[in-house]
Amino acid sequence: MISRDSKIPFYYQLYEILRGKIVRGEWEPGDMLPTETDLLEQYEVSRSTVRQALDMLVSEGQITRQRGRGSFVAHPTVEQGLSRIISFTEDMRQRGMEPHTEVLSKELVPATAEIATRLKIEAGEELARLERLRLADDEPLSIEEAYLVHKLCPGVLDQDYALYPLRETLSQKYGIRLVYARQNIRAITASKKMANALGIKFAAPLLYIERISFSDKDIPVEFIRFFHRGDRYVLYNELRD
Repeated sequence: MISRDSKIPFYYQLYEILRGKIVRGEWEPGDMLPTETDLLEQYEVSRSTVRQALDMLVSEGQITRQRGRGSFVAHPTVEQGLSRIISFTEDMRQRGMEPHTEVLSKELVPATAEIATRLKIEAGEELARLERLRLADDEPLSIEEAYLVHKLCPGVLDQDYALYPLRETLSQKYGIRLVYARQNIRAITASKKMANALGIKFAAPLLYIERISFSDKDIPVEFIRFFHRGDRYVLYNELRD
């Protein structure tokens, strides 16, 4: 309970109490926290104290707030390393999560000047475009928009990529092994369409990645855009002296 004699501010004591319940597993991811009214009555503190404590938990990523519904224990963030290429399906299974993919669109399109430059092809050359929604344990995590040089993998869109990994198809059917990549990362905000697909608020933060993947023959094969939920993804890398 809140210690009235402690020099520690009430809001910080309440924060530690609530955080402790999350860390110890008394409240699990997805569980709804008591309402602000319930908390101020239970701990005999002011509403501003409750809100300060909840704000600290939100800023730490321990809880999320949903307008009109309340506060919920956040799901753990997904750490993605920057040192190797790994498929979403493989990555999630290694974490003990159940991956799922929804194909949003697939089509043949002409290469724009920007993408053509990155893939070292002529503008207007045919690309296979594949857009997928990636989920783990039924929660949307990211959207991937891939462009493949179609002459290197003709008919690649005939496969059902809700069931089969793209990298596996490239390797097994076309003999294309993606062995290294170059990528840029920056922060952006979600458009309305993207927010609806990911189940987040309009203009919520996203981690945006542009990646060019190369085959073992040093040929650029794929240009891909990732839109990762900023509240669920953490990117990490190891630096050595």
